[in-house]
Amino acid sequence: MNFEAYELDRKDGEGRDIVLRGRSIGRGPSLVMLASLGRPGTDFDEVAITLANAGYRVTLPEPRGFGGSTGPMEELTLHDLAEDVAHVIEHVAEGPVALAGHAFGNRLARTTAADRPELVSKVILLACGGLIEMPEEARKALIGCFDEKLSPEEHIECVRYGFFAKGNDPEVWRDGWSLPVMLMQSSAVRRTAVEDWWEAGGQPMLVVQATEDAIALPANAHDLKARLGDRVTLVELPHAGHAMLPEQPDRIADAIFEFLK
Repeated sequence: MNFEAYELDRKDGEGRDIVLRGRSIGRGPSLVMLASLGRPGTDFDEVAITLANAGYRVTLPEPRGFGGSTGPMEELTLHDLAEDVAHVIEHVAEGPVALAGHAFGNRLARTTAADRPELVSKVILLACGGLIEMPEEARKALIGCFDEKLSPEEHIECVRYGFFAKGNDPEVWRDGWSLPVMLMQSSAVRRTAVEDWWEAGGQPMLVVQATEDAIALPANAHDLKARLGDRVTLVELPHAGHAMLPEQPDRIADAIFEFLK
């Protein structure tokens, strides 16, 4: 089973050109997965292949600035980026879909679900931060992952501290960090009210929370569960940090499969 590439063209509200590229794999009910801050859709490949083999069609969009996706990257909000996701759902994934987001992608998934609820049947959140602030040392490590002036040793230490549980190998995420994409996405978060997206438009939610996440602290997931009750299914993931996907891909795929089943 192989990934199939797609390319879509659209215009934003000001008539500016946007090109959206990504890949899909499998046949069956549709699942769209949105990557972490400044990271590519390929981060999901291992989980996507497992779910495709289980009978789902998984679509991995690339954000503007990655993989040939292009468009304006300044003065955006999460609502602007959610329209990119909605366009992919309408023209590639054939919604309504289950929509998953990792870290930054969880904010974008929730915004898409809130803005276009007719396109999203369920929401899956991996590392769902956004309400309770990360500690200062974790914030510095996150910023360091995108600092091109750091030595290779300093860089990988930032990746290890910010993204991986103790004992897990950060080398799998040495590469794949895009400063321009991170700046675009971070600005969009700051320009969008948390209240616009926090509750994800009313759809059922799965929250997969790594117990050793230094950036999206577990308290965020617990708050969401306490606030929304039975609408949220919470699965805690031991021995995983903020990266989560390269650390526990099989357990993440199992949790998603059980939720969608």
